[in-house]
Amino acid sequence: MNDDPRTGSGDARGGSGSDTAGAADTGARIRQIHDVGSRALEWLYAHRDGFRLEDHPDPEVGVLDRFKPLGELALIGKVIFREGVAGSQQAATAHKLLDHAWHEILDSGARLADGQTREPLSPVPFEVYVPFKELGYSNPQVEAAARLNHRLLSRQVLEVLPVRRLGLSAMERRFGLAPGLPEDEAAGRTWLAHRPEPWTVEGHIGYDITHTVFHLTDWGENPSGLPPDIAGYLATWLPVWLDDWLDLGRWDLLGELLVVDACLPEPTLDPAAWRGFAAAQQPDGAMPVQAAMPEGDEEYVFDLVYHPTLVAAFASALAVSRAMADLTAPSPS
Repeated sequence: MNDDPRTGSGDARGGSGSDTAGAADTGARIRQIHDVGSRALEWLYAHRDGFRLEDHPDPEVGVLDRFKPLGELALIGKVIFREGVAGSQQAATAHKLLDHAWHEILDSGARLADGQTREPLSPVPFEVYVPFKELGYSNPQVEAAARLNHRLLSRQVLEVLPVRRLGLSAMERRFGLAPGLPEDEAAGRTWLAHRPEPWTVEGHIGYDITHTVFHLTDWGENPSGLPPDIAGYLATWLPVWLDDWLDLGRWDLLGELLVVDACLPEPTLDPAAWRGFAAAQQPDGAMPVQAAMPEGDEEYVFDLVYHPTLVAAFASALAVSRAMADLTAPSPS
């Protein structure tokens, strides 16, 4: 049986009845994926105050730790607008959420400028700023500080993991700065570039894999950015990893791997993985990190589930876009 969500199940040679059933099945699969993203975005907007900053953070954590969720929000908001498959209500919700994050939480960028002043070696304020700038938000102080800090030798030689260096190089290129390390060289140092034994993948390596793909494809915009050898390796082993993390109920990593699938030149939009992922989502749109929803006060729960919920919105936007593009592609002659 053909269980590909892009073509539907059943044999297309069965005539118009099979064609109709296949089209209905395909539509149902796409609606399921779309609804995951729509519900996730509704939850994020309803809990937007969870994207909070702290005026007096724990010295062991630092002032910049809470900036990261805002940068992830901007990155995924950009994907939603770029792909153009969200409905008008979903797009309006995303706009309101990003406006709230930029103006109310980041004080129109002033908090990022302050963060760069406090910790000039940290690339976090810059990484958060770039996707907001690409969405039309700007702050001259942040940009001036970013260019100044980029010239620091200490920033250029900052020791970070290879996938982190790849991400920084991509952000520098997108902002118009010369990357501290060329992206092809940075990519060549990552775990994924070496295509190691696939059975050695565990949680940390899994996230390294997903983020390597995100950076190489500009967050799904350019699937051809994956070198053919990496794309082939992923086409072979990603289905196995999807099965593994689905069985384990690791929803956050499963969501990121579903994004990776949508970044491939020929995505599978794995039906079983998507069914399991959708079933894990809560009625209000929240997505647990793994297994069931955590318990605790509202801020504690938000800090645990905002990321898998953002990932659900990300995976949904890309998967629906790829499915729709495949449906509307000209039939081979």
